[in-house]
Amino acid sequence: MTVTGQAGTGKTTAIAQLGRNHELLVRKRLGPAAAGRLPVVYVTVPPRATPKMHRVRPLPGPAGRPAGDPNLHHQRRLRPADQNVELALVDEIHNLNLAIQAGAEASDQLRYLSERIPATSVLAGIDVAASGLFSGVRGQQISGRYTVTDTEPFAYGTTAQRQNWRSLIASLEDALRLHRHKPGSLVKLDGYLHERTNGAIGSLSQLIRGAALEAIISGSEAITRKTPDTIEVDQTAEDARQEHRRSRGPCRRRPDADAA
Repeated sequence: MTVTGQAGTGKTTAIAQLGRNHELLVRKRLGPAAAGRLPVVYVTVPPRATPKMHRVRPLPGPAGRPAGDPNLHHQRRLRPADQNVELALVDEIHNLNLAIQAGAEASDQLRYLSERIPATSVLAGIDVAASGLFSGVRGQQISGRYTVTDTEPFAYGTTAQRQNWRSLIASLEDALRLHRHKPGSLVKLDGYLHERTNGAIGSLSQLIRGAALEAIISGSEAITRKTPDTIEVDQTAEDARQEHRRSRGPCRRRPDADAA
């Protein structure tokens, strides 16, 4: 499977969560027999990737097992088949440039591994088709082996869409460890948070994390309605917010403005 979409729409988050869930299930199912296994590996494709530059690391385990050296693949001569690898996650795949020899060779190595390792391969990257990964002979070999799943910002138009957005906010709020934060207060700001982030999970995570840090530094230990106003998010989200305000006009107010 290939997971692709705009930056900040949760591609890395999704595949990392997939890997974590799978590893936990394997270790729960096998118990002590899981020792020595490496059910999931995570590969980051660096810019100007070559076959020797793929960085392979295991995901952290349920007890905080260290990820290990990022060059594990080469320094320990990791053989996925021997480690019982079942899931191979390849992130930042848009860095693979098939137009140059090094990128083409790296692509060949990924295809070679996907054919010879009895594991499910998941690629993730920004606008993969636009990056040329599916173009040419090598691109057709990749596209012929992977289905495509598109990621998008969370929409906020229908009741179901708003509920999905609120569920995401609730999951992030539940992870907060602020001593005086009132549970559910962020969910009530769902309209405001969508306006600030344009529905991007990356921007939402950045905004809530920044607000939580501000709450700790200030000593308030709670995120109030005013706290996120002091936090800057990525420029893409800020531009989308300004465009939304211009299209909305000066006379309309946020859905939650009265509640604030």
